[in-house]
Amino acid sequence: MHEHAGFFANPQNWVFIAFILFFGLFGSKIWGALAGMLDARAATVRAELDEASRLRKEAEAMLREAQKSRDEALADAKQLIAGAQAEAARLTAATAAEAEAAAKRREQMAIDRIAAAEKAAVDEVRYTAVDVAGIAARQVIAEGLTPDAGSALVDQAIARLPTALAQRAA
Repeated sequence: MHEHAGFFANPQNWVFIAFILFFGLFGSKIWGALAGMLDARAATVRAELDEASRLRKEAEAMLREAQKSRDEALADAKQLIAGAQAEAARLTAATAAEAEAAAKRREQMAIDRIAAAEKAAVDEVRYTAVDVAGIAARQVIAEGLTPDAGSALVDQAIARLPTALAQRAA
């Protein structure tokens, strides 16, 4: 019936032998090619990782620089605001002082005008009084003064003249 055939009669054994010969002859070349491909892929991945690491470091440096710039800009803005507030306070104080000085000048000008008006009114009253006294004196003299009485009045006025001049000079 079935005779047990030898080792070489079995096709599976030939496949096994062919497989071992194939890998024996071409295995190192295939292994070298596969290892070369894997090494190239590993080098590519390593280069990509190095590039990603370099880019990450650059991005972190840029982020630190941007944060530093932002902090500087924020400090500058705060300083500008403080300066503007100080300038506004100074201008407010200066404006208030100037307004107060202007009000005092106007008040003094008004006081001076009032004093000038009072002096003018007093002078007007004096001149009017002098005119009235002059007119009254003429009437009194014309109506009731005799020549002897007139001479006596002139003599009295001359006698009082040094005392009146001395009082006026003092």
